[in-house]
Amino acid sequence: MTNPAPSILPGLGFRQRFPLLALILERFVLSLVLLFAVSILIFGGLEALPGDFATTYLGQSATPQAVANIREDLGLNRPVTTRYVEWLGNAVQGDFGTSWASKNSVSEQIGKRLGNSLFLAGFAAVISVPLAVGLGMLSVHFRNRLPDKIINIISLAAISLPEFFIGYLLILVFAVNLGMATFPATVYDSMGFVERLKAIALPTATLVLVVLAHMMRMTRAAILSVMSSAYMETAELKGLSAFRSIVKHAAPNALAPIINVIALNLAYLVVGVVVVEVVFVYPGMGQYMVDAVTVRDMPVVQACGLIFAAVYIFLNMTADILAIIANPRLRHPR
Repeated sequence: MTNPAPSILPGLGFRQRFPLLALILERFVLSLVLLFAVSILIFGGLEALPGDFATTYLGQSATPQAVANIREDLGLNRPVTTRYVEWLGNAVQGDFGTSWASKNSVSEQIGKRLGNSLFLAGFAAVISVPLAVGLGMLSVHFRNRLPDKIINIISLAAISLPEFFIGYLLILVFAVNLGMATFPATVYDSMGFVERLKAIALPTATLVLVVLAHMMRMTRAAILSVMSSAYMETAELKGLSAFRSIVKHAAPNALAPIINVIALNLAYLVVGVVVVEVVFVYPGMGQYMVDAVTVRDMPVVQACGLIFAAVYIFLNMTADILAIIANPRLRHPR
């Protein structure tokens, strides 16, 4: 009797013994590969853009020799592949080079700006996530009744309006007409925590209104899909109240899709702050990137693009991993 042939796929036994850990490692490796591919797109896409920083910096009246000298100083006359490998190697170590326009360290400037953007996005998330989940469960509890219809109408209206329109509307009402909020949303290092919260009130409200409706509607849809399950009928037959059965049984079993939509919206809060920061003149990553684009400051644009991509990919990876962990069939394989 011959021995069974060895497995063709290396690590197949590991996957069978530890399916949960194997899936998590797979998501992590795929995220790294995706980030590497995005870095190529960012660097190559900016290189393919028409125009030249040296010409923009010196003006149309610059002599060819002056343009050539600037390109020589910046290393733009070297091969693209050489510059990409050098840029990526330095970026992995946290060094994004020097700004062509201001001659300042890009990493130091991003450190300050990224903290402001994360503070704005984090405060908006603290408000929007529990509010969205609570409104979603409340909408399910009163489904097809007046509270549910009011919540759906308001959420549809919020989804239909772009963030810049919501931002300008809030500025008009609360800053110009009522004088209750500050504009522009200026923050600085020595500002106290309460003063900082007052300064970001309007941009935070804009971000909350933008992401709240989507998270709430997806939470409602995920819980409703679970409500028709047999164990929900059993819970109702045991005498549990409708709202308690939603909180205790329906919401935990709808956790995976809720986690996914929350993570996607958190990613949007960080990446999508560009428009909101420009509207409110907020000193964050988005405003920094837009200012760099206007003068073709490529090291700044590349660094901001790579960081935004890394945050978005990391949050999506986190959502996938949490959804995998929330799956009881993977946590307790037979």
